[in-house]
Amino acid sequence: MKFKSHLLAFLLCAGITTVSFSQSSKTDVNKDIDVVRVYEQVVQEGYGTPFIYENLANAYYFRNEYTQALKWFQKLFETEKNASPELTQRYQQTLKAVAATKTTVATLDVDGK
Repeated sequence: MKFKSHLLAFLLCAGITTVSFSQSSKTDVNKDIDVVRVYEQVVQEGYGTPFIYENLANAYYFRNEYTQALKWFQKLFETEKNASPELTQRYQQTLKAVAATKTTVATLDVDGK
């Protein structure tokens, strides 16, 4: 009788462990998809929307690729007149970053370095 209870406890424990490990090892199918490339392809095919422009601008902004972010912010503000204050602030910061980058490049060209 003692053997049966130990065997039952072992099988129960093994079953719970198996279930918990199988659920934790599921992979995220979408993690390998580059959303920026997908959205740019959609825009290239002529289906750009303010939603897509905003997502592209934000994606480039948070990647610190301000020249690309500026391009999509400008496209967004051409199509969407009522932007949130948060987007307007990001746009202004993007303008400053692009201007600073141009100034740095111009300074390096003048100094010959």
